[in-house]
Amino acid sequence: MSYRQETIKPYHEGDKAAQVEQMFDNIAPAYDTLNHRLSWNIDRGWRRKAIRQLAPFHPQAILDIATGTGDFAILAAEMLKPQRLIGADISEGMMQIGRHKVQEKGMQHIISFEKEDCTRLSYPDASFDAVTAAFGIRNFADLDKGLSEMCRVLKPGGHLSIVELTTPVSFPMRQLFQIYAHTVLPVYGRLISKDQSAYSYLTKTIEAFPQGERMVEILQKAGFSEASFKRLTFGICTMYFATK
Repeated sequence: MSYRQETIKPYHEGDKAAQVEQMFDNIAPAYDTLNHRLSWNIDRGWRRKAIRQLAPFHPQAILDIATGTGDFAILAAEMLKPQRLIGADISEGMMQIGRHKVQEKGMQHIISFEKEDCTRLSYPDASFDAVTAAFGIRNFADLDKGLSEMCRVLKPGGHLSIVELTTPVSFPMRQLFQIYAHTVLPVYGRLISKDQSAYSYLTKTIEAFPQGERMVEILQKAGFSEASFKRLTFGICTMYFATK
């Protein structure tokens, strides 16, 4: 059975993609500030750990899925020194901010941004040495399709590195996270981003998203020969690593 995020809201797949695109376009100007503040800047360390998973393999062609404003793509380019890195996202508003960051850093010769439906990528089979995704795949309308596409565009032996927000599984962090996610996060997010629904929606996606062993099973079903996970910061975030 295909895993779809229909537990969040009964969208048709196309409707959800359009609404997600509009939502992220709306919150783009405040997105970076909110991410760093709401995670107390811990998200920066999570990103570094996810990128270090790829360092031993020296990938030269990288695709960053759901790239958003490009923070993960820029950090990956700085740490891994690839020849080229493409940031793909459905939101032009987010990528415009990313393009500005890349220009400021003088990295246009390495990093480019392209609008893509991540469940129907336009790239040929076996195009990339590595695929990355930070805090974005839980928004896919169809997770199975998205992961299958990520596998398809990887070269044989290529690697996938994902870092994603998750619900802690142990007491008392699980209970504390529930309180934080349902009170502080949506209220503060609404005040800063001026979007009435975005951060309530994001809380729901975290809770509905498969994690841990279940996510490993989904990665293997998508075509990856090996997959593993590691929980970070008491399970608030989880890293996944997979090989085609």
